[in-house]
Amino acid sequence: MVAEPRLPSASSPDDGPEARLASVRSGIADAARAAGRSADELTLIVVTKFHPASLVRELAAFGVTDVGENRHQEAQAKAAELADLDLTWHFIGQLQSKKARQVRRYAHVVQSLDRESVVDAFAPTEAEPEPPVIDGFVQVNLTDDPDRGGVRPDAVEAMVERVLATGTIRLRGVMAVAPLDEEPRAAFARLRGVSERVVSIVPTATDISAGMSGDYADAVLEGATHLRIGSAITGNRPVAP
Repeated sequence: MVAEPRLPSASSPDDGPEARLASVRSGIADAARAAGRSADELTLIVVTKFHPASLVRELAAFGVTDVGENRHQEAQAKAAELADLDLTWHFIGQLQSKKARQVRRYAHVVQSLDRESVVDAFAPTEAEPEPPVIDGFVQVNLTDDPDRGGVRPDAVEAMVERVLATGTIRLRGVMAVAPLDEEPRAAFARLRGVSERVVSIVPTATDISAGMSGDYADAVLEGATHLRIGSAITGNRPVAP
């Protein structure tokens, strides 16, 4: 039986980003051990929505290499300001199809492929017959709310085929957010099942992006490979501008 890992105790408000980052890394290592996995299998993506580029630069000095952003304009500006750093930018927010090509200019990974129109926006066009290839995750809606972002689990195979048809998206796997009204581990177990179906179509699409500040240990137990963690590292989110 797999032991249930415990998240590290909450950081003090007086702790700086270096201490918070160390605490989360320790928690990830504990979760990996409880799951019988290596922490080296896991990619930590620090979500910096509404935080300044200066914080991203500070975190990069502490070894952060992957950064997640939800909003195009903010992400675009930060990526430009921090172009001297060797960072992998993950776009994790809901994406408008008309912004897709702009996002591709700075994002290395788009984790929120949830509609045909968004996927199709990355396909070649007459104006851009050979666009760059990006990495992508199909976002899965684990709730019964059709207004939540993500593809219904029973529609994932069709979306995977749509992604493959573009020829410009390298499918990495699936992404999801745990519902608020359900135990996270049960939701992540369902996502793991969806992932297995995707892998049966695309054997290389083995990645699972799941788990945030409050539930990443459960995600690790259910096979997550990418953890999207914000406030546990960045501190409280500033007021939206």
